[in-house]
Amino acid sequence: MVQNKIMKKITFLAFTTLLLFACKSNKENNKTAAALDEYLTGQSTYYRFNGNVLVAENGKIVFQKSYGYADFDTRRALNDSSVFELASVSKQFTATAILLLKDKGKLKLTDSLRQYFPELPYPGISIYQMLTHTSGLPDYEEAMNQKWDHSKIAFNNDMIAFLAKEKLPVLFAPGTKWMYSNTAYAILASLTEKVSGQSFPEFMAQNIFQPLQMNHTRIYNTRRSVKDTIANYAYGFVYNDSLKKHLLPDSVADLKFVIYLDGIQGDGVVNSTTADLLKWDRAVKDHTLLSEATQKEMLKEQAMVDTAKRSHYGFGVFMEKTDLGYVISHSGGWPGYTTFLARNVDKDQTYIVLSNNSSPSPAISTALQHILNGRPVVMPYQHKEITMDSAALQQFAGKYKATSEISIERSGNKLFRVSPNGYKIELKPESSTKLFYTDGSDRQIEFEIDANKNISKTWLINYGVKTAFEKIK
Repeated sequence: MVQNKIMKKITFLAFTTLLLFACKSNKENNKTAAALDEYLTGQSTYYRFNGNVLVAENGKIVFQKSYGYADFDTRRALNDSSVFELASVSKQFTATAILLLKDKGKLKLTDSLRQYFPELPYPGISIYQMLTHTSGLPDYEEAMNQKWDHSKIAFNNDMIAFLAKEKLPVLFAPGTKWMYSNTAYAILASLTEKVSGQSFPEFMAQNIFQPLQMNHTRIYNTRRSVKDTIANYAYGFVYNDSLKKHLLPDSVADLKFVIYLDGIQGDGVVNSTTADLLKWDRAVKDHTLLSEATQKEMLKEQAMVDTAKRSHYGFGVFMEKTDLGYVISHSGGWPGYTTFLARNVDKDQTYIVLSNNSSPSPAISTALQHILNGRPVVMPYQHKEITMDSAALQQFAGKYKATSEISIERSGNKLFRVSPNGYKIELKPESSTKLFYTDGSDRQIEFEIDANKNISKTWLINYGVKTAFEKIK
């Protein structure tokens, strides 16, 4: 009897402790979700962020929300099921198609490009080099912008025929350096078709999207070329400063390539939702589609990208050691769209930011990573210029360095941030120690002044994340 009472007391205490832990955990999760929403609402209010966001931890969604419009013209709102063009986030799907064929014994990564496309004048290039952006293939976009008939929509076979005809030289000897190549990934999609005997959309649906139950995901680039439509589509818009409104890129003269390059697949054009991308992220983590050995090769540091940032490229993904952990990611950009998918491997945290008005998804994702991990972030706010005389402004002039070098130069009563290529952005003072960028971005430069009125510390605040600068002159 006494023993039963003791056991009941122990059970009650254990249950109470568990309940208190759960309440504390829920409270912390709610606080984190509120901070994420505060940040994103601020980005939407002050910097026009428009898009869908999903954050997950250990595969469980901790935050998911939509901000803004799926169609700026009709004011149709975004929702959790809105479908976005992923742009270059698509490359990991194309890489997986090739790796699936490798696992099935249909090809080898050492196979040469000309084994499949003998008409192309590029000997010595392997599938491996195409996957890792070390092939040296010329840029089809730049070449077709100059020489392609812009009244015709180009498809992959047109692009390959164009390269065969023009005989554009390689940019470097294959395997000797790293340079991002849309051409390589577009050709990989065509190679998938040649080896599998299926169209690229059919192969991707049958072998990737359907097995993972990614029911809202498809290869889609036919809105302009075949007039196909998706009911809950997030149309990509660009902002026009002079008109103060968002426009479809089709109507912008400098962006007409979205029409005549509309048929190209492989380097982009996977269209998906945040929820489907979480399914994809789990499949990559758990090697659901690929053999474990092949999945590890995909996520291995195959090619050095940037020694300063310690970043590498695998097959269709970047990987980088950050102060928050080891992150596997890829961004995407196409007129109207900026996308980002990342997973912090060490903490199993997934970040998905899809924008359909070219908001800076990678920078926003970095801030979300800081918030989820309890790091300080400067919340977005309205900047107001104050008046400072030229002598006061002069103290900020000089050269600064973080991961890159910038100059702050004074011209009369104005300050400018000048990039190494000469590009200028005006900086305006909002306090005696803080300047803000006037290009519509959420960026500021903050200074700490010592007792002798000299600058002792400098920070760049990039979308809420502070990074130390060093004044070198």
